[in-house]
Amino acid sequence: MKLAILDRDGTLNLPGDGYIASPDEWIVLPGALEAVARLNRAGWRVVLACNQPGLGRGLFDVTVLNAIHAKMYRQLAALGARIDAVFFCPHAPQDACDCCLPRPALLAQICERYGVEAPQLLVAGASAALLEAASALGVRALHCVAANAPHADLPAGTQVHASLAAMVEQVLQEAQPPLAAATPGARDAPVPTEAPLPLPVAPTPGAPHAA
Repeated sequence: MKLAILDRDGTLNLPGDGYIASPDEWIVLPGALEAVARLNRAGWRVVLACNQPGLGRGLFDVTVLNAIHAKMYRQLAALGARIDAVFFCPHAPQDACDCCLPRPALLAQICERYGVEAPQLLVAGASAALLEAASALGVRALHCVAANAPHADLPAGTQVHASLAAMVEQVLQEAQPPLAAATPGARDAPVPTEAPLPLPVAPTPGAPHAA
């Protein structure tokens, strides 16, 4: 399975001045949801992982958070895109929980849920906390999608892109098989009349909190 973990604020939507505390404050970044659709079409399943300390501080409740994500899911669906689930830490910073990024427990939970090893993941976001958690877990494909992020705060090996759309373009380009160079004077190889067809792959069941 190809699994991509993204953060939300600054990756899919404008980060705002503080907390995104209502659906009206959730404003999508240009090209971000289309980038998710491109990942889906290329066979990637996509989930979100983010801290939501506004819940722990009482600035909004789970009903409001669900309404924000319902707006996101509607806009994704209009583009034929899908995010399987949103994994989040609901605690305030002073709670000293295990699931708050940059601790890796939240990402470890995602790996367990989907049966994916950390080195197989693609992790992308505008948050250094998400990328630090991924690096601590052993993720190799780290992508920062905020060109103005302080590079000193990013884990070693992180690739920096101007946006999620730019990152997806590069990832999909790199996944293309190289074109074979033609040998001068060589004749085309014969095309076989029969070839085995690939076996269909059964879809993996979605997470319990899938949209």
